[in-house]
Amino acid sequence: MYQSDKKNKRPLGERIEDELMKYILQEPVEPGRKIPNEYELAERFGVGRSTIREAVKGLVSRGILEVRRGSGTYVINTNTLAEDPLGLGRIEDKYKMALDLFEVRLMIEPEIAALACKNASEKELDRLKRLCNETEQLYRGGHNHISKDIEFHTCIAQCSKNQVVETLVPVINTAVYTFANLTHRLLKEETLETHRAITDAICKRDSVGARCAMMMHLTYNRQTIMKLLEERD
Repeated sequence: MYQSDKKNKRPLGERIEDELMKYILQEPVEPGRKIPNEYELAERFGVGRSTIREAVKGLVSRGILEVRRGSGTYVINTNTLAEDPLGLGRIEDKYKMALDLFEVRLMIEPEIAALACKNASEKELDRLKRLCNETEQLYRGGHNHISKDIEFHTCIAQCSKNQVVETLVPVINTAVYTFANLTHRLLKEETLETHRAITDAICKRDSVGARCAMMMHLTYNRQTIMKLLEERD
């Protein structure tokens, strides 16, 4: 049984979240496979089922797990904690963090999109179009699209050919994870429409259009978070 440790002041749920992630990687439990149920995991880690639920919720918010009602909890991604080197996923108020992330994204992502217009290779543009299509297919099909959405934004950052920009990708990833977890597909059409506008502008090497499309994409997202915050308060 996990005991209180004065040297480790992290909440028990966070520690079990990390242990569950290690379990997934070490077994390994491949994407598409189901993890054991709450009772089995509680026995394995020596904690209560409420702690297991908290740990699972944390991995769901990071895009690692997906809970399918009536079926179980499945691994959908096996990216490790290196995806969040700044520890943003540990911030408790996800709505406030989402707003702060959007402020940062509005500062940098429109310019990243403009750089991509200038520096992307034809091969990279083909990949961007493919990722845009694949994200749309998953989204419209009702499947988890988060990992593919992250690939899409990562591809834009890579197209910029700016080494510093690429180091900022985990910040963007955390923002995408957080937004998707909070909004539960509220902006499907707006997301797909602006993804397509961003892709078209970059492929045409229209830097002004790419900036505007990215700003519109982020603005839709921010407005939704603002509305959810008002409803919560």
